[in-house]
Amino acid sequence: MHDTTAGGAHGAERPPHGRLLYGCMGLGGTWDDTPYTATDIDHAQAAVEAALDAGITAFDHADIYRHGKSEAVFGEVLSRAPGLRERIVLQTKCGIRLPAGGRPGLYDLRAGSIVRRVQESLTRLRTDVIDTLLLHRPDPLARPDEIAGALGELHSQGLVRQFGVSNMNAAQIDRLQAHLDVPLVANQLEMSLERRDWVEDGVLVNTGAAAANGFPAGTLEYCAAHGIELQAWGALARGRFTGAEPSPAADLIGELAAAKGTTPETVLLWWLQRHPAGIRPIVGTSRPERIRACRDAAVGEPGLSHEEWYALWIAARGKPLP
Repeated sequence: MHDTTAGGAHGAERPPHGRLLYGCMGLGGTWDDTPYTATDIDHAQAAVEAALDAGITAFDHADIYRHGKSEAVFGEVLSRAPGLRERIVLQTKCGIRLPAGGRPGLYDLRAGSIVRRVQESLTRLRTDVIDTLLLHRPDPLARPDEIAGALGELHSQGLVRQFGVSNMNAAQIDRLQAHLDVPLVANQLEMSLERRDWVEDGVLVNTGAAAANGFPAGTLEYCAAHGIELQAWGALARGRFTGAEPSPAADLIGELAAAKGTTPETVLLWWLQRHPAGIRPIVGTSRPERIRACRDAAVGEPGLSHEEWYALWIAARGKPLP
C-alpha cells in the first residue's frame, strides 16, 4: 500500500472540507471489467483539477463505481501529484456487490465484507487512510453489532477516520448508532430540485398527497437533531435544469443566474444549500467546464432570498403549495 497520506486516522480531524463534494462515479472508463486506460487517467485528472479550481477539496467514491476503476484512476491521479492527498478529503462507500458469475447484485454489510472492501479501496486509492466511510445501502440481513465490530476495528487500526451511511432512514440510523462507539457523521441521499420528496415531506402533512410521497418521514429532522450531515447525490439533477431542456424552472434558474452574475449550476446548488438542514451537494458531472461552473456554490454563501427559493420550488413542482 502506498503512503500518500500524512498522519494517521487519529490525527487532526480533516472532514468536512468545504461546501461541496465532487462525486467520482463518472471517472474510470466503462461500467465493466475492461481495464482502464491512460486516457481514463487523463480524464480523471482533468476532472480533479477542475474541482480543485472550483474550490472543491472533498471527493466522494464507492467501491463499485466503474467496478472499482473510479477509485483506481483516482489513485493514479494522486500518484501523479505529490502532496495532493494532504490537501483533500477522501470519502468512499461499501455495502453493494455488483452482479457476477450469474449471481444477482445484492447488499452485503457483513463484518468481513466491510473490512475486506475497505482494504481493497485503500489499495486502489493508494492511500493509508479513508477520511469518511459510508455504508452504501441498508442490508436487511445485517446485524448492527457485527457492523459495529467491523467499524470499530477499522477505526482502531487507523484505516478510517469517521463513518456515515447512505440511503438510510432515521430509524435505521438510530438502531445502528446505538451499537457504535463512534458517531455517524453523514447520510447521503438523492436530493435536488428535481428529486424534491425530502422537502415535500415537510409540507404535505395532513394532506391527501402525503401518502404518495415516498421519502421517509422525519429523516431530515433526525439528522439535523443529531448533527448528521446531509449529502445530496444527484444534486445537479442530471442537467435537467441547466441544459437544453426548456421548463419554467430552467428559465427561472437562467434568469436568476444572469441577475446574480453566476451560473445556472450554482443557482441549482444554492437551492439545496439554502435549506436550514445544512445540505452539502455532490457535484457528479465529469465535464470540467460544468465542474468549474459550480465555484460560487463552493466558496460562498447561497445567494437566494426566501422568495427566490420558493419561486424555484414552485416552478419545479408545477403547481401551488398546498
